[in-house]
Amino acid sequence: MGKRKPSLTDRADRHGRGPGFGRLWLYGVHAVTAALANPERRWHRLLVTAEAGREIRRSLAGTARGDSVLPATEVVPRDRIDRVLPPGAVHQGIALEVEPLPGTGLEAVCRAAADLAGAVMIVLDQVTDPRNVGAVLRSAAAFGACAVIVPDRRSPKPTGALAKAASGALETVPLVRATNLARALHTLKGAGFWCVGLDAQAAETLAGARLSGKIALVLGAEGKGLRRLTRESCDLLVRVPTADAFASLNVANTAAVALYELARGG
Repeated sequence: MGKRKPSLTDRADRHGRGPGFGRLWLYGVHAVTAALANPERRWHRLLVTAEAGREIRRSLAGTARGDSVLPATEVVPRDRIDRVLPPGAVHQGIALEVEPLPGTGLEAVCRAAADLAGAVMIVLDQVTDPRNVGAVLRSAAAFGACAVIVPDRRSPKPTGALAKAASGALETVPLVRATNLARALHTLKGAGFWCVGLDAQAAETLAGARLSGKIALVLGAEGKGLRRLTRESCDLLVRVPTADAFASLNVANTAAVALYELARGG
């Protein structure tokens, strides 16, 4: 007997989007556990191997909602999960079909940060790799940043690969899409944020700037850096020093180091 032809519900495009009205597949224990524990996330189907099913219940046992939130669960062989995900996806035996999260506007996150004297936002200028954006979200969650802001165009959608790299942070840190990044920086300034661009060629280091108050860290794409208009919209340009003047960190590592420096400086 030949292989069963994948049904419509099995098929996913290379980004892990499922069929019907923008549904997508999240995968990996941390990403799926966080999605199941997030009351804002709507889900449809949960595919697990027997071992992963036990793991997800253990993980949810430590959350406020517990495993009572589990949708109808299909215990399936690993290759069944392979068929609904992009090639090479490291799913750890678990995949959850979900709706995209409701969008969060820049004004809303600014209002939420209004009373936070040391609030931090991260702004990414045309960072196109979903794994980098996911890793930045993960660092933002670790250091208590209020949001990650990206341009609506030329930025990855919050698909399974991004969620996997974020390791659950996509469910806890708002990912804000701005139509115009320069205007978004102007809005942040109006909300009391200093917009600080990270530039490897800047004269001053991040530590040397002795920043305080509300800070929006602005990072550009690897290689290209900040676009001219984005750079000109920043209040200050600083750099993260490296031992080799020709060496550079990728954007996710730069974000983590910068967030740590702000946290260390109080």
